[in-house]
Amino acid sequence: MLCKLAWGNVRRAGKDYLVYLLTLTLAVSVFYAFNTISIQVDFVSMEEALSQLLGGIFSGLTLFLAAVMGFLMVYANGFIMKRRKKEFGLYQVLGMSRGQVARVMALETAIVSGAALVLGILFGVGVSQLMTFFTASIFKTQIANFHFFFSMQAFTLTVGCLLVIFLVTLAFNLLVVGRTSIIDLMSAGRKNEAIKTRNPMLSAVIFVLGAVLIGVAYYRLLRDGLPVDAPANEMDAAMAQFSLTTGIVVAGTILFFFGLSGFLLRVLQGAKGLYWRGLNMFTLRQLSAKVNTVSFSMAMISMILFLAITSVTGGMSIANVMNTSVERNNPADYSRIVIYYGERTLENSYDSDRPMGIAEEPFDIVELSKGDRVNSGLANEEAFDLDSILGKRVQVEGYDSTPRGGSEPIVTLNQLCDAVDMPLPVGTGSANSNVMGLQVMKESDYNRYRAFRGLGEVDLGSDGYLLTSDMGETVNKVYDAAMREDVAIPFGDVTLHPKAKEVDEDASTFADSSMGSNSGTIIVPDAVAERANLPLYSSYLLGDYREGLTYEETEGYVRTDRGWAPDLCDANGREVGLWGMETTRIQNYEGTNTMNGLISYLAIYIGFVLVIACAAILTIQQLSSVADSGKNCRILSELGTSRHEIVRSMLAQQTVFFVFPLIMGVAHSMVALHVVIEIVALFGGISIGMTVAATCAIFLLCYGGYFMVTYFMSKGIVSDAIRVRHAH
Repeated sequence: MLCKLAWGNVRRAGKDYLVYLLTLTLAVSVFYAFNTISIQVDFVSMEEALSQLLGGIFSGLTLFLAAVMGFLMVYANGFIMKRRKKEFGLYQVLGMSRGQVARVMALETAIVSGAALVLGILFGVGVSQLMTFFTASIFKTQIANFHFFFSMQAFTLTVGCLLVIFLVTLAFNLLVVGRTSIIDLMSAGRKNEAIKTRNPMLSAVIFVLGAVLIGVAYYRLLRDGLPVDAPANEMDAAMAQFSLTTGIVVAGTILFFFGLSGFLLRVLQGAKGLYWRGLNMFTLRQLSAKVNTVSFSMAMISMILFLAITSVTGGMSIANVMNTSVERNNPADYSRIVIYYGERTLENSYDSDRPMGIAEEPFDIVELSKGDRVNSGLANEEAFDLDSILGKRVQVEGYDSTPRGGSEPIVTLNQLCDAVDMPLPVGTGSANSNVMGLQVMKESDYNRYRAFRGLGEVDLGSDGYLLTSDMGETVNKVYDAAMREDVAIPFGDVTLHPKAKEVDEDASTFADSSMGSNSGTIIVPDAVAERANLPLYSSYLLGDYREGLTYEETEGYVRTDRGWAPDLCDANGREVGLWGMETTRIQNYEGTNTMNGLISYLAIYIGFVLVIACAAILTIQQLSSVADSGKNCRILSELGTSRHEIVRSMLAQQTVFFVFPLIMGVAHSMVALHVVIEIVALFGGISIGMTVAATCAIFLLCYGGYFMVTYFMSKGIVSDAIRVRHAH
């Protein structure tokens, strides 16, 4: 009997359960689809370690998001309970015990949750098959042996999360029924939330104060930037300023929504013709009363939307920059670097037992690498021989721009910024090109490098220079301006002049890397560099594999465990340097693809769930509000107001509640993304147009879908309220 009653209640109250069912179904679908990542990577030939890493990250994140969705479902269920309290009270009046009522509620919740599980899993299984192709695209791999799959692990995790949500919701329902008397249940439909209206002038002042605080926060963020740009000794102060800015924007957002209704009321009261037209006065009064009670939640929703938009747009933009950078910054199959000690290194060394010095001559990296021992599994390990795998190769040297015995570099990025009257690019305050000066390279070395790249030689004459950099546009535009404006650079006993108008980005990368690594190198004539008495700074080896060798004979050989690399000592036994980065083009591509995939997945997963949460909260708030306003709608209908006008008034109110938090979230995001993009642009050109368009399309689909559901359900509630009037 109780099961039959519960099933009948669910069918009859289907409209009330629609938001609950929709949100729970989407949550189940997303939870299942994203947690099949461990199976998806099997089709795209990814490493098992990465599969386990991604699976662990998404499992943990799912548990966190499930907790968020659990509280959301409690909130959604509160709307249903509010609508049905009188019904539950009637059951007890007719003789049902509270235990039986509780069992009916449990059965209803189980039916809806079971329906959400079935629908969500069916939809999630379909989405997960399609996501395999998305996964292959993000991780830049091919799909092998694709077939239909079902993940029992993802299903178990999803069911577990749904079970937790079900138990939390059930506990809340039982608590409400258990603590509420029959009289309160029966009279719940006649009780509205106590609403305190504020003086419109006071609300307008609060609104303006909130807007001013938001403006101040925007200005501070644009002026100070993110704390990641601060030098190490100023990091604590930068974090304190950033925390203050965050506090200001949160306070400003709360005050903005706290005074929004009063501000609108005050403005429209001044426009008499508009204020007294139709139901505008009623609409504004209703809006004012509602905003007073939900101003804090609107502010929080706008902040959550800000996090969602920023995480998706920022994350996808970073992934886009990494993709662009890795294409440009890997000119060879293999590269290895040696870094030489300078006078600063020796001054800061406290290990007096170890003889250290400054190199007089560069090392031959190929010969030096033979000190590595390949772990062949035999008693006698073989020497690591790059000659056996490299065909075409080149080694070039970089020099410190601070002369021996000197204290200041000859040329720095900051000096060039001053010369062309441009600000120092964000994020370069502590870069080598500013602190230690631009790296110096001889013309002959640069021409040998260009020959390796298949490019023509450059001729600097006796007093020419070129600037190179593989960083992003924020740095390169300074170097371009310096060369276009013919900035002269005093260099030892000669003044140098530019021999080009812009940086040659195709000939600026001296080692394989995932992101830009050359923050600034000045190319000068050999004689000029030699007279300047500059110490060695680094050696770069670039090489391509011999033709005809297999992957195992090249990449496998390079990645073999070789133990410790040999010490970099000169003929006198002094340690004069250390090994820098050794990497290959394929390693950088694999690392970038992995990082891109991880960033993209996390951004989309978090952003999508947060948007669903925000939209669902707004939907539930508005449905609850419309249910409370049923009596007012009935009175308006009795006074002769048409159903169309009442519905239009309700739509105007809901538009404000949905659109204003979205506008605020987008505004916050645009300012934050402006700062983020300035940092990211250091590592490559960035274009967020397509990313923003795709993000907006997905968000609007989700957000707008909930808005439409809210409108149609509210329309039904209004029609029911008016129908009651006609029935009487």
